Amino acid sequence: MQQLEIGKIYSGKVKGITQYGAFVDIEGGGTGMVHISEIANTYVSDIREHLTEDQEVRVKVIGVNEAGKISLSIKKAADSPAPARPKRSDNPQQSRPKPNIWEPKKQTPPSEMTFEDMMSRFKQSSEERMCDLKRSTDRKNGTRRK
Repeated sequence: MQQLEIGKIYSGKVKGITQYGAFVDIEGGGTGMVHISEIANTYVSDIREHLTEDQEVRVKVIGVNEAGKISLSIKKAADSPAPARPKRSDNPQQSRPKPNIWEPKKQTPPSEMTFEDMMSRFKQSSEERMCDLKRSTDRKNGTRRK
């Protein structure tokens, strides 16, 4: 029995199908399992729609655990995998800066602020709180609905 290398593609034959995966005999390399999530690039609800017993398949070894169990993938062994979602940097529309996004102002630490800056910040936050308070009390009293 040959030693299987992780990342290499082998041919094998489906020997058993369960609800969570398929067991594949690799020529000269033993038996490994293809989990249901590694069968196709689409959602697989029933493995028997994609595989049959004694079917010849190409599989990629994606892992071997301490107990010697071999994890296989059919979708990673496919010659033409489905196109992956583009990354943000691949899409020119998403790489442009977005002008309509609000970003908070960089706040200077209190140790570097002057008294006037501190008073200005306090006044602004106080006015915002008063507006919020007035708005919520107006809604409760019903004075805005006329």
